[in-house]
Amino acid sequence: MSHLLRALCLAAVLASPVAAQQADIRFGGLQQDTSLPVEVTSDTLSVDQASGAAVFTGNVLAKQGEMRLAAETIRVEYTSDGDGIDRLIASGGVTLVSPTDAAEAAEAVYTIASGNVVMTGNVLLTQGRAAISGETLTVNLKDGTGTMTGRVKTIFTPGGAP
Repeated sequence: MSHLLRALCLAAVLASPVAAQQADIRFGGLQQDTSLPVEVTSDTLSVDQASGAAVFTGNVLAKQGEMRLAAETIRVEYTSDGDGIDRLIASGGVTLVSPTDAAEAAEAVYTIASGNVVMTGNVLLTQGRAAISGETLTVNLKDGTGTMTGRVKTIFTPGGAP
């Protein structure tokens, strides 16, 4: 096959519309024991007596083991029996950090029982020298796996480059 024909074939493949892009990702650094206690600190706390939800605002930091979730606001929703946390809903400059991985997004929902974190809105994930961006990042903290969807873009530096 000639170089020109290969170039034209590659251009046709790259120019073809893609409804959705997806990248399956390994998140060893974001693997987490979801049974550990969750500690939340913030500038203010308000409690909705009707729903039993707590809303933390201003410099909010939620910690569980080595994982950190920071945002402007985190809403904590409790289980129906009131014995534990059902999920954390973070918004406003959300950052999820582990010892080796970090992700940023507009919003995140962490469902404690399943161990799933769904981050949405201009998501950027950094893993060492690699960066991956997309619209939605779904991470399972129990097994350290995840998926990035929505116009996925990956940037990485090959082995020896600084």
